[in-house]
Amino acid sequence: MAAFRVTFRSGPRVERLAAGTLEEALELLETRARAAATGVGGNPLRTVDLQVRRFAPVQQVAARGELRGAGGDGVVRAGVDVRGDGSAEAWTGRLKRAVVEQRAGEDAYAALRRVLL
Repeated sequence: MAAFRVTFRSGPRVERLAAGTLEEALELLETRARAAATGVGGNPLRTVDLQVRRFAPVQQVAARGELRGAGGDGVVRAGVDVRGDGSAEAWTGRLKRAVVEQRAGEDAYAALRRVLL
């Protein structure tokens, strides 16, 4: 049985993966998210105009990778959202997600690794 599960959603497609360690799970998450960001970057989402409110591509989630499992400090729940413009944003939590702030020189994946490892 795998210690960590990675679920990656991109449009209607859902991919469920298993990993034995947190590092392997983070690698799977990063690989899938970078591939999705490359695909979105070449074909960004359009702005959604609902007459009352507009949603720019950066405000839309094009793909989401979620990581969960039993880590050294208890249950790990985290992930990465790939935005409609191809950018990525890391988060932690389950019901109440907290964005992982990126430090200088970090991307979303490095920031998530820093928080989890």
